[in-house]
Amino acid sequence: MPITIYGIKNCDTMKKARAWLDKHGVDYSFHDYKTAGIDKDRLARWSKAVGWETLLNRAGTTFRKLPDAEKASLTEKKAMALMLAQPSMIKRPVLEVGGKLLVGFKPESYDAAFG
Repeated sequence: MPITIYGIKNCDTMKKARAWLDKHGVDYSFHDYKTAGIDKDRLARWSKAVGWETLLNRAGTTFRKLPDAEKASLTEKKAMALMLAQPSMIKRPVLEVGGKLLVGFKPESYDAAFG
């Protein structure tokens, strides 16, 4: 089954997730938002699967720099536009494995997925 991990190369959480995959011998491809962006249809599928609230990285610097008015009045449409324009606002990593999505990195979630 094809496995793709989405994120940003220098993100610490991404480094942990990729190290886990490497250590466990999981073959995967890496999609870097900084160089390749993210397409609208994929982001929409993810949002439908896990919800835009799960995908939006509210803890990141890019989101925190937004004006308070923008942060307060978020809707799915606005959040999707922000994530498309600035993919660093997408929580990292997003791992596609066998039609399933894992958002964020928790070793126990990866253990369960690759068990």
